[in-house]
Amino acid sequence: MNATIDRFGHPGTLVAEYDHWVVLLRPSQPTLGSLVLAAKGEATAFSDLPAAAFAEMQRTISDIEAALGAAVAYDKINYLMLMMVDPHVHFHVIPRYAGERSACGIAIADAGWPKAPALGDAVDLDSGQIADLVGWLRQAWPG
Repeated sequence: MNATIDRFGHPGTLVAEYDHWVVLLRPSQPTLGSLVLAAKGEATAFSDLPAAAFAEMQRTISDIEAALGAAVAYDKINYLMLMMVDPHVHFHVIPRYAGERSACGIAIADAGWPKAPALGDAVDLDSGQIADLVGWLRQAWPG
């Protein structure tokens, strides 16, 4: 694992793990079910990932979209590769929807809909909420 993965709360935020990727619950939720898809290696440029990571990415994205579709019923999904503060290859996965979604006693509106995600309006989760949402998403995970 790398420092970027640690910074997003691993292992407490771990939803799913693959050979080259981890899927983490984003501790700050601009929309319900927001995730981080992070490469496990030390690459800080997308083009530096090994070919096997690119191949496996198709499965991880399919699983993400299936799980979030079942759990959140999103209208669109945004993948943001920002990598300004956290240098290792990762994407912020933001399910988008009109209105509000709720789970585990947490309700979150998509404040940016239908424009860019309102990352500054994210709901910061406490450790109990993180554990609850991780469990909820793991139940929705394929396979």
